[in-house]
Amino acid sequence: MPAKLLLVEDDNQIREIVVDYFNAKSEGSMVITTAGDGQKGLELIESDTFDLVMLDIMLPHIDGFTLCRRIRKTKDTPILFLTARTSEEDMLYGYELGCDDYIRKPFSLAELYAKVSALLKRAQGTVSKAELNCGDITLNPVTLSVKVKGEDIELAPKEFEILAYLMNHKNWVISRDTLLDRIWGEDYFGSGRVVDNHVKKLRRALGEAGEQIKTVISKGYKLSETGGDTDEQTNR
Repeated sequence: MPAKLLLVEDDNQIREIVVDYFNAKSEGSMVITTAGDGQKGLELIESDTFDLVMLDIMLPHIDGFTLCRRIRKTKDTPILFLTARTSEEDMLYGYELGCDDYIRKPFSLAELYAKVSALLKRAQGTVSKAELNCGDITLNPVTLSVKVKGEDIELAPKEFEILAYLMNHKNWVISRDTLLDRIWGEDYFGSGRVVDNHVKKLRRALGEAGEQIKTVISKGYKLSETGGDTDEQTNR
């Protein structure tokens, strides 16, 4: 079954060349639906299911940031921003809302295709299929659910991916750079602050179990079976 993509972009020429390139490059393995403004994009998002969404930020009627926020209320769909807005503040805001990656305009079609392919692959295989347990936390990568002491916990997509990675490497010290690479991708060049912000939100969502995620000074983070003080153990 081909991957279903949604492109929300108000520039007619960009929409046309992206669709033409992806149709030729993917040889039918990707199908793109397009929208020329944010309102139409929202209607499509609410009425259909997509494997990935490409969003311009500066859109008529509803901007890309707002669309990203609306998507993240109900869906884990990978989101890629296509934008000429490249300030670190804008990028960090987008990541906080739950986007998965950015590509700057003007962009290479080959680079866009590579990013989309990588996001689709990552969405299909970010975590293993076995249920993961660590202390009071249980994570099911198949149902994308998290429980603390048997109670369901709601996590945003990025917090879920961070927790999944930490649970797959529990008792290891994981650096911020590693999390940036594994969760945001090799092409993301932002600071480690975005990791700190998402870990803070993750801890808050986990409640008391958030203490199992320990800050290792000058190194990164480590997930342990129990809570406790900051640990400075080195990685294995």
